[in-house]
Amino acid sequence: MHNKVVYHAAKAFSSFGLPVLRFNFRGAGLSEGTHDEGRGEVDDVRAALDWITAKYALPILVAGFSFGSNVGLRACCGDPRVRGLVGLGLPVRAAGRDYTYNFLPGCGPVPKLFVSGDHDAFSPRGVLESVLVSAAEPKRIVWVDGADHFFAGTAQSPASKLGVMSDAIRAWLADEFGL
Repeated sequence: MHNKVVYHAAKAFSSFGLPVLRFNFRGAGLSEGTHDEGRGEVDDVRAALDWITAKYALPILVAGFSFGSNVGLRACCGDPRVRGLVGLGLPVRAAGRDYTYNFLPGCGPVPKLFVSGDHDAFSPRGVLESVLVSAAEPKRIVWVDGADHFFAGTAQSPASKLGVMSDAIRAWLADEFGL
């Protein structure tokens, strides 16, 4: 919840006046509970959707980073309250785990944005592209040149790429939702 990627993504959404909810999954930070390998964390996302729906009664856009993008997509694909999905640093292999995305073809016609660094060790470009080809349209895939998993620079391009990531989110919000 407090890492730079999540913070900058939240700022991109709030720059359009959208309410933003950031939260930690069970067992992360000061959250209660124990990490559940992505199973119980889907329930965490659904609880957050229930809360934000009750609080604002607005269409929902969901963004997640890394593990959170995988869990968020799994929890929200097909949920009629969700009008758009953003996956930042969508992992395919991380921490000894392979992440699967066999649900992406059934995500329906909600706009989807995927943003990844072209030097992301957890999302090698060719592997991630082969996963995202199955995602239902509409979808936009943005590769951030010289960025790692956290949208930091690489040795060849050391400047932070968080601004490029944020700009991709803002452009997508403007194009897809007229914001």
